Amino acid sequence: MREQKKRATREALSAAALRLALERGPDNVRVDDIAEAAGVSPRTYNNYFSSREQAIVAAVTSEREARVAAAVADRPADVGLADAVIEAIVGQYTAPDEPGRDALLLITTRPALRDAFVDSTTAIEHPLTDAIAERLGDADPRTARVLAASVAAAVRLALEQWLQATAASATTGGLVVPSGSLPDLLRTALAPLTPALDAAEQRARRRRHQ
Repeated sequence: MREQKKRATREALSAAALRLALERGPDNVRVDDIAEAAGVSPRTYNNYFSSREQAIVAAVTSEREARVAAAVADRPADVGLADAVIEAIVGQYTAPDEPGRDALLLITTRPALRDAFVDSTTAIEHPLTDAIAERLGDADPRTARVLAASVAAAVRLALEQWLQATAASATTGGLVVPSGSLPDLLRTALAPLTPALDAAEQRARRRRHQ
């Protein structure tokens, strides 16, 4: 119940932050405004977010790290680790409702929000470490952690490229046209990690057969 309450509070804060940012512009939203809209104190707000931008971005990235890890874990055993990881990343980062057009326009046209959106990729590292370790059954947790950190770094690079290009396409009329294919950028960024993921999987398979 406590975890559910914490999750609900975090969601209320991030939803309020995004709503107010869309209504007023992010520069006109204060932490006190977000806390009041969510029905909590500013002190409570500071327990969940370290910046206004982080709270705004969380509205479109909430629970994504858990969904990525779950998607990896749910892949059938006969699907290779590299394919499981890449398809999970592409699937969760390119879901139809993530982010919405208005949120995308807001994020791409504000450098601070773009940075916060890209920084959110670090949150996938720990859940993904657990998912990779479970698939490998590896006694050395460092392998899974290094692989997960590498995946997070690759995703960050892909998002940076995509957001920069998309921001450049935004017109003064308030239109934003996603530039380039995010799935293709993600696959390209993750492709160099395939040999490492394959090697880790093969090593784990040999260990199980010994």
